Amino acid sequence: MSATANHNPITEVIATDMSAVNQVIRQQLHSDVTLVNQIAEYIISAGGKRIRPILVLLIANAYGYQGKHHHELAAIVEFIHTATLLHDDVVDESSLRRGRQTANALFGNAASVLVGDFLYSRAFQMMVSINSMRVMQIMADATNVIAEGEVLQLLNMHDPDVTEERYLQVIRSKTAKLFEAAAEVGALIAGANDKQISAAGEYGRSIGTAFQLIDDVLDYSGNAEDIGKNVGDDLREGKPTLPLIYLMKNGTDAEKELVRSCIEQGDESQFDLILSAITSSGALDYTRQEAIQAAERAAAAVATLPASPYKEALLTLSQFAVHRNH
Repeated sequence: MSATANHNPITEVIATDMSAVNQVIRQQLHSDVTLVNQIAEYIISAGGKRIRPILVLLIANAYGYQGKHHHELAAIVEFIHTATLLHDDVVDESSLRRGRQTANALFGNAASVLVGDFLYSRAFQMMVSINSMRVMQIMADATNVIAEGEVLQLLNMHDPDVTEERYLQVIRSKTAKLFEAAAEVGALIAGANDKQISAAGEYGRSIGTAFQLIDDVLDYSGNAEDIGKNVGDDLREGKPTLPLIYLMKNGTDAEKELVRSCIEQGDESQFDLILSAITSSGALDYTRQEAIQAAERAAAAVATLPASPYKEALLTLSQFAVHRNH
């Protein structure tokens, strides 16, 4: 699952479409301002799984779409996602993403924020050209909810009293909403009815939730080379993710006090102790199980789709979401 990995059951059925999307991305990235080109190219060329554009393509094809607008929509979704990454890394003061330096580490915070703004606005320019108010509504609403999710996460930082529900609200807003929108516009562009668009949205929302929860697991059980970022970043940033929230609720008094102190201070020096407690308490198993349930909801949402290689790829994607190491 990378930008170039077209030889797997998920991407091989849309390899031609993905090639077209990459071409749209290259064309639309262009700016007369050299630094915009440099930073946008740097982060887009880093690759990543490209799950969100893949969702647009798979859903549109599953509903029999024959046009070209799904290529533009997939690029739009990727631009919005990339803009959030640029802003995220500045807010989180991250130095490593997808196995290399973040744009803010290389080019500075100001340039990263401003190029993120460029990508947002370019995405909306492209949306106008598709000439669909419904597409505009879905994407505008999603972008607004994502921004709210970013602020919610900021409010949760260094707060050891964040509940599971408050955390899941952040996931639904910050991460799952763009997955949901990607799936919805894929169905919409293919002429699906409201019920089908809603089902596609449920697939996207659930798969996005599963991906984020597994990311939470990998932050404590993966290795930096596989996950492309520093293990323990969430703890360093004072982020109370689900494994920590579970431990705060179910750990010993000593473990709870340790977690509280680490979240409040963003103290990664105790990472080994926290990791040991998270592992022995069953927090990672609990988080993984929540992700599996989300993936099962996603699979159920597309169960009524007619049989096709695209439906099979969507079902495979729901499995990949939870059985991965990166």
